[in-house]
Amino acid sequence: MATRAYGDSMTSPLDDAEMAQWIAWKRANDTVTAAVSNEIHAASALSVPDFSILSRVIENGGGRMPQQELGLMLDWQRARLSRQLSRMAERGLVTREDGPAGRRVIIATADGRSALAAARPAHARAVRRALLSHTASHRADFWSAVHAIADPPTDRP
Repeated sequence: MATRAYGDSMTSPLDDAEMAQWIAWKRANDTVTAAVSNEIHAASALSVPDFSILSRVIENGGGRMPQQELGLMLDWQRARLSRQLSRMAERGLVTREDGPAGRRVIIATADGRSALAAARPAHARAVRRALLSHTASHRADFWSAVHAIADPPTDRP
């Protein structure tokens, strides 16, 4: 089957080459995500969502952050964030308190800070080993494509 230009009929099924690329993308993403998750958990007993929350609260908020701001940073639904924060509070990683205007504030505990400190080097190792080491020879092209996907122009319909 001939390869179609991407601008042609965006509604037609993927051809064999396109499907192979899609599958390779999903496998690569799953492989990198699993490697990072496993390293973080082994080093700190944190899950990736725990790590995501703690890193933002500590590194972007100095250890305190309004829950609404955290949700926007993570681009998570309110219910998902609330459930995750409840689990983390039960494990002593964060506390929640009422802030100004009745808004909840998330506070990283000493245990949360220690866990993030243990997870940071593991995260860096995993990202370097599972992703960056494989992209070195094609770095400019690869990262240009990734950024185009992650940050598409806003003028698209």
